[in-house]
Order: sequence, then structure tokens, then C-alpha cells
Amino acid sequence: MPYCTVAQLTDRYGAQLLLQLSDRGDAVATEIDTDLFDRAIADGDAMIDGYLARRYALPLETTPALITDLSQVIAIYKAHGQTVSDKIREDYQTALKQLRDIGDGKITLDVAGAEPAAAGTNEVRTNEPERPFTPSKMTGFI
Repeated sequence: MPYCTVAQLTDRYGAQLLLQLSDRGDAVATEIDTDLFDRAIADGDAMIDGYLARRYALPLETTPALITDLSQVIAIYKAHGQTVSDKIREDYQTALKQLRDIGDGKITLDVAGAEPAAAGTNEVRTNEPERPFTPSKMTGFI
């Protein structure tokens, strides 16, 4: 299930921007290219899943608002062709930082988590070297 939809992108960024991004051919686009945005959303969601997989069981049972927001930011960045405005680039870089923070555990999502990989067993092992001073070796000192 995608973390955001084309309708949410339209609500957030406006139909005009999506229409401009859809205009990639010789003819002027008259409709929003939903295939373009579906592909951008899928690419962004795959990136998000890569960061979430370390800490959370995928697929997520519910989509937190933060993940929907990050998905929208990444999708609109990926939908741009050659040039991206400074605002879109800054938002994208901030989204990547937040994803790194989620992956590192600095930001916690209110969803079911994955068990961290165990480092080994839970037992403590020690070695007991031969004792240099035993009662038989200490005769005559006391």
C-alpha cells in the first residue's frame, strides 16, 4: 500500500504544479500524468521502506502522518525532471535526514517495531585460569 496518493499530492502542491511536471513531451499536457506520479510515489516508498526495515516490521499496519508527509516530499522531488526548485530540494534533504534519524532510532514512530537482531547468546562466559598461589605452593610463607 503506498504511503501517499496522487490526490494527496494534488491537495498539498496544487494541480497546477502536477500538471507542469506532467508536461514532458512535445504536446502540452492537459491532464495530470498519474503514471508518472505513481512511479515517483513507488520509488519514494521503496526508499522509505529501506530506512524503516531496520526498526519496524513491514508492511506497516497503519501509516503514520510523518511517513505520509515524507512520502509526499520525496515523490514530488522524484517527479521533477532536470531542475528542482531550492524549496523542493531543501524539503527532500530534510526528509532524508528524518529518514536517517528514524533508521537510527532518534525518531520513533507509533507502529509495531521489529525485533533487533540478536548479537549472540545471553550467557556470560569466563575462563578460570590456573591459580598461581595454591595452599600447597604457599607452605612455609605463613
